[in-house]
Amino acid sequence: MRFASVPVPPTGAEAGSRTVVSVANVNKTFGSGSQRVVALEGVSLDVDRGEFVCLLGASGCGKSTLLNLVAGLDKPTSGTVDVRAQRTGLMFQEAALFPWLTVRGNVEIALKLAGKPRNERRGRAQELLEMVHLGDFAKRRPHELSGGMRQRAALARALAQDADILLMDEPFGALDAMTRDLLHDELEALWTSTGKTVIFVTHNVREAVRLGDCVVLLGSRPGRVAAVYNVTIPRPRRIDSTEVATLAATITDQLREEVGRGRRD
Repeated sequence: MRFASVPVPPTGAEAGSRTVVSVANVNKTFGSGSQRVVALEGVSLDVDRGEFVCLLGASGCGKSTLLNLVAGLDKPTSGTVDVRAQRTGLMFQEAALFPWLTVRGNVEIALKLAGKPRNERRGRAQELLEMVHLGDFAKRRPHELSGGMRQRAALARALAQDADILLMDEPFGALDAMTRDLLHDELEALWTSTGKTVIFVTHNVREAVRLGDCVVLLGSRPGRVAAVYNVTIPRPRRIDSTEVATLAATITDQLREEVGRGRRD
């Protein structure tokens, strides 16, 4: 992660080949007149290929708005968002699986949309389900799965999109602590094995430190980059380790300041 307002030594082709997401002085507003809401103000950051970046902040700070801009689901009011990837994959807090399809059928739909030929879809869907430890549940319907298993299925579906960049909007926020911890391990293993770039939205400070190469803290109302923390704690990390807890406490202190500033403004 490189905070775009800070000079970075590499330039030209070398720097361009590293950067897959470049957000430059982005502002995003909704509504007009007395109903106008500034969601993002002057946001600039770069994300490098293969990086795991966590966007952190209080509710309403613009985390999801920024993710939607990167995904191409919305456009900035001003500024630019440059995504140098053919396809981005999306995963949300709700698994949003089609209830009338089997788990494998849900993954096969994503493969179809990604342009995979019909004769390859079933085998590839099964491979992806094996990756997330759901191979034995391929023929089950979503209602037959636990919450954590549904999120595993949603992760397999996101991977089926064959995306270079995986965008995740609080995907584990509704899960219990133990299930979330297990999915942290699985996500980290998948990220390591695939080399994908991940942008992960969360309001959980320890989760951000546990997973990210860096943590981007967004200030409140309007959302802006308040701080970038590079996480140098060796992997694999434990969410309850002293190192994770120490950095999380530092970030939490600044997060509290940002929330307080937002209430005063």
